[in-house]
Amino acid sequence: MELEGKNLKLAPLTIEDAYDMRSWGQHESKLLADYNFPYINDTEVKTWFRFKTFNWRNSYFSVRDKDGRLVGYMGIKNKRPFKRTAFLGIVFDPDNINKGLGTEALETFLPYYFEKLRMKALLLEVAEFNERAIHVYEKLGFKKTAYYLDPFPDQGIDRSDPELIRWESCFVFDGEKIYNYIYQMKLTKDVYLSRKRS
Repeated sequence: MELEGKNLKLAPLTIEDAYDMRSWGQHESKLLADYNFPYINDTEVKTWFRFKTFNWRNSYFSVRDKDGRLVGYMGIKNKRPFKRTAFLGIVFDPDNINKGLGTEALETFLPYYFEKLRMKALLLEVAEFNERAIHVYEKLGFKKTAYYLDPFPDQGIDRSDPELIRWESCFVFDGEKIYNYIYQMKLTKDVYLSRKRS
């Protein structure tokens, strides 16, 4: 399966794609450090790749630009064949964000998801402080359906970090534990088709 967009191509994720992720940049924001690709040696990369791809409920895709550079990867996780739903995961090279590539990747993927796979809804989770991502999802028709606390991935983050202070209302500090607010969002097939027709 390959999907062609105007500037991007999506294809099943390979181990070669995983190796390419080692050349990606790093997020400046400590709040997004969990999205940095942390693995360097071949064994770590292979372990990460196996973890991502061994489960039949998950499907991952590389995102390459028109010059063949790997700019991101995305996937659907926890597929539920009877309910015909799955959760979206999407990660881009920090050096290639804010270029409209994430939006184009999703616009390229959604027809395949809803029309080819005949899924009924696509769900995702996004941190409340990640306003850039929320804006993209809302632009594509996703609606907020739930709001809850989750443990923040980096429990060792410096609590005096300026960005953490800036987004303090999105966090709860309970002793040594740090939690952040999460939105669950959903795009239904009906909404997708309605937006496509209009």
